[in-house]
Amino acid sequence: MGISDIAEIAKMAHENGAVLSVDNTFASPFNQRPLELGADFVVDALTKFINGHGDAQGGAILSNDLETMDRIRYEAQVNVGSVISPFNAWQIFRGAVTFPLRMERINQSSLEIAQWLEQRKHVTFVSYPGLESHPYHDLAKRQMKGFGGVISFGVEADDKTVEKFCAHLKVVTFAVSLGHDESLIFPQPSYDERIHLYPPQFQKGFIRFSVGLEDPQDIIQDLDQAFHAVGL
Repeated sequence: MGISDIAEIAKMAHENGAVLSVDNTFASPFNQRPLELGADFVVDALTKFINGHGDAQGGAILSNDLETMDRIRYEAQVNVGSVISPFNAWQIFRGAVTFPLRMERINQSSLEIAQWLEQRKHVTFVSYPGLESHPYHDLAKRQMKGFGGVISFGVEADDKTVEKFCAHLKVVTFAVSLGHDESLIFPQPSYDERIHLYPPQFQKGFIRFSVGLEDPQDIIQDLDQAFHAVGL
C-alpha cells in the first residue's frame, strides 16, 4: 500500500528522456488518473474493480500518445494475438456501468473498516492510504479522489493462526484476487526473506484484504467474530 508521487516521478522521467507507465489497478481510474498527473501510459487490470464481479479477464493500456497506441494495438493484436474474447468484453462492459457507484461504496466501507482495525488490540499495523496514520496520506489526498478498496494489516499471530482466522470468516471470502463485489482476504506467508526485507511488524501475520460491497458493519462483525474464534 505504498504511494508514489506520480507527478514528481513523471517530471524526473521526462527530464531524463524516459517514459512513465503506471499500473493503476489498485487505485482504479475512479480514484486516480495518472495521465492527468503526467504519466505517459496507464495499465489497468479490467478483471478487478472495473469489471467488479470476478468473472472476466481483461486488461487495458491507455495513453494520450495516439501514435504509440496505434503501434501497441497493432503489435499486440496483430503480431501477438492478444485479443479479448467477445464474452469477456461484454462482461466487462456490463460491469463498468456500475463502476462509479461501486467504487464510492468501496471507498467509504474501506475507510470505516481500516479505522476499526486500527483499534484492535492484536492488530500490529493497518496500511491504508485513507488513514491519517499512513506515511503518505497527504500525498494520497493530493493525487487521489478516493483511497480504494485494498487494506493491508498485520495480526499478532503465527501463520497457522492467521489462516484459521481467515477460514473462520463467513461474510468475507478466503480467496486471492481483489476488486470483486465480494470481500476477499488472503494471508501472505511469512517467508524467511521477509525477515531481511521488512520491519518486524511486517514479518508475520501479514494479510491483504479487498473490501467488497457488503454492508461495512456486517464485515466488521464478521472480522470481530473471527478474531474471537482464534483467541485474538
